[in-house]
Amino acid sequence: MSTRQSVLLEERTWPEVEAALENGTKTAVVAVGSVEQHGPHLPLIMDTLAGDELARRVAERLGDALAAPTIRPGCSGHHMEFPGTITVPSETLMETSRAYCRSLDEHGFEHIVLLPTHGGNFAPVNTVAPEVAREIDASVIALADLDELMELMNEGLREAGVEYEEPVIHAGAAETAIVLAVAEDLVRTDELAVGREGEISVSRLLSEGFAAITETGVLGDPCEATPEAGEAILERITEAYVERIEAERGAV
Repeated sequence: MSTRQSVLLEERTWPEVEAALENGTKTAVVAVGSVEQHGPHLPLIMDTLAGDELARRVAERLGDALAAPTIRPGCSGHHMEFPGTITVPSETLMETSRAYCRSLDEHGFEHIVLLPTHGGNFAPVNTVAPEVAREIDASVIALADLDELMELMNEGLREAGVEYEEPVIHAGAAETAIVLAVAEDLVRTDELAVGREGEISVSRLLSEGFAAITETGVLGDPCEATPEAGEAILERITEAYVERIEAERGAV
């Protein structure tokens, strides 16, 4: 039996969680993912895979945190023209996030981090975070700036030598790279093909749906992706988020 326990809350027993809390583990990291189309080459669970991986890495890097199970599905109505997508109303996602925070607060976690990995979840998370923070003792840290996340992903691509910029990220180089890094066997490499490129109106994506913009559900060129770029992206996001969490915990 390993002496090093997993940082995943779901893999602990309740006495182990109790012991962790008593020994100074005071932060819970909650990713907020989705079950939605990511083109013909990526699995529906892509955003949740990314959430699982980022929550784990952030918790490990903090050293005094556990990663809670990723919330899914999310607010994915703009992908519903693609079979397999599962969406929930924003009110449902907010109530689920609120319930997570209340539960973790009741057990004694002092800081709860909400980390959305799907664009449609950012507005609900930004709405519910300050509300629930007023209701519980724990601080609620929302890492919910979509522009910042996409810029971090583009920075990761550049750091890995991929000279390809994605103005709006969905199933292209960045997300394909992440899946190549964490679950390469889930990438259908024979289905890789360039999607809609160039500047895209996010408001149109949300109001008219992805099918109005891209026939395959892909933005950008997934052929640019590499496993090394996926690792660079994950590390870049982890580094930035850990710095932000430490700053906000210190300010409480």
